[in-house]
Amino acid sequence: MSRTTPAPADRGKHRTERRARADYTGGVYGSMLAASVVIGAGSLGSFPRAELVLLLLITGVVFWIAHVHAQLFGARLAQQAPDRRLVMHVCRDEWPIVKAAVPPAAAVAVSPLLGLDVQGALWLALCVAVAGQVGWSVAAARRAGASPRLMAVTASVNLLLGLLIIVVKIVLKH
Repeated sequence: MSRTTPAPADRGKHRTERRARADYTGGVYGSMLAASVVIGAGSLGSFPRAELVLLLLITGVVFWIAHVHAQLFGARLAQQAPDRRLVMHVCRDEWPIVKAAVPPAAAVAVSPLLGLDVQGALWLALCVAVAGQVGWSVAAARRAGASPRLMAVTASVNLLLGLLIIVVKIVLKH
């Protein structure tokens, strides 16, 4: 077997190791990005829900592509030429940026079922994005083996950052 293709017995081990090394920084970043998109959409006026859902998802994908490009052609290009395996690895590593946009977009999509108007949908999406930001940071800390105290600190810092984003929304509205 070649070095790039693990034996069948080793595939599960490699998958577990890859999950153990997972970096959720993109999830935290993607959640903050989604919150910023919601604020921008809210300050520009009332967007139809479908447009906001698309704006959140497309922004997540565009930033994911930008991060993949930066990883492949920035620091990594100097170390090795990108091959298919490396491209797939970087795409997977940066995917949390897109995943973080899905819950706020889903919140906007289901907001009519909750009886929310467009402003209510914006607030729901913003709260979901901030909750995601906190969740991703705690997941990253936990995956890294952080103590419960350090997980609480990272949750608090990310909650404060999220609240700062909410304050910006309130200030922009007035």
